[in-house]
Amino acid sequence: MRKKIKVGNKFIGDGESCFVIGEIGINHNGSLDIAKKLIDIAIASGCDAVKFQKRTVEIVYTQTELEAFRINPFGETNGDLKRALELNYEDYIEIDKYCKRNGVIWFASCWDEEAVDFIDRFNPPCYKIASASLTDDNLLMYTKAKGKPILLSTGMSCQEEIDHAIEILGDDIVLYHCTSTYPTESHEANLSVITRYREKYNFPIGYSGHERGLAPTTLAVALGAASVERHITLDRTMWGSDQAASLEPEGLFRLLRDIRQVSKWMGNGQKVVYDSEIPIIKKLRRVKSSTNAG
Repeated sequence: MRKKIKVGNKFIGDGESCFVIGEIGINHNGSLDIAKKLIDIAIASGCDAVKFQKRTVEIVYTQTELEAFRINPFGETNGDLKRALELNYEDYIEIDKYCKRNGVIWFASCWDEEAVDFIDRFNPPCYKIASASLTDDNLLMYTKAKGKPILLSTGMSCQEEIDHAIEILGDDIVLYHCTSTYPTESHEANLSVITRYREKYNFPIGYSGHERGLAPTTLAVALGAASVERHITLDRTMWGSDQAASLEPEGLFRLLRDIRQVSKWMGNGQKVVYDSEIPIIKKLRRVKSSTNAG
């Protein structure tokens, strides 16, 4: 039997309701008020969790990168931008209280060891390893040492790199198929990877999507993804690199509606004649079978 992973009060795995993550990331643009609005939207739509991204700017970026000229809403350098997009400790205290009060799981992708320690102060139920961090062995080992389940995205990674990361992390993970382009074009979604992962690994397989629209994510669930993650935003025209590949509230509501129907659509694989079809048989079939149609 395929392993299940427990995150908070939810299980991720075959036979469980799909674990849906509303990826807030940095779409809050440094605003606690926007972050709360996005949490509200995620809860109202039926998401199981929300996720943020946490970086220690001076560790993740070189001084040269931070000093690079880049006009943005927060200043004129890349450093002005990167620092403005990081919520502070007091913000996360409020986020932690807000999520607990409203009964939604929250956690973060941590891009460096100091960020892991920062988020660990809030006792998250799991950690996310972003695709960009999959080859960072030290970060993987540091995160694993916290003793929590790990959700691992596999964008921009070859099979050898993925297997190496799994060797470090063990099997207390959920492995997410992902393509790290924003937005992802249809010919690069490669959803069949989900089927391959399910054949290759015994832990839950998920999907982290960056495509336009809803169909690929819904199809991922039909292919067996036990968890899906999509970026969410108040408005795709807002400033920010992830906004265009994100779902606005209406799209998120429609996606959750469809995801929650997938198991009903798929059925149990046994071909039967439904009671609702019997009147149609009587009305339209000229030659009746001698087989019991029930």
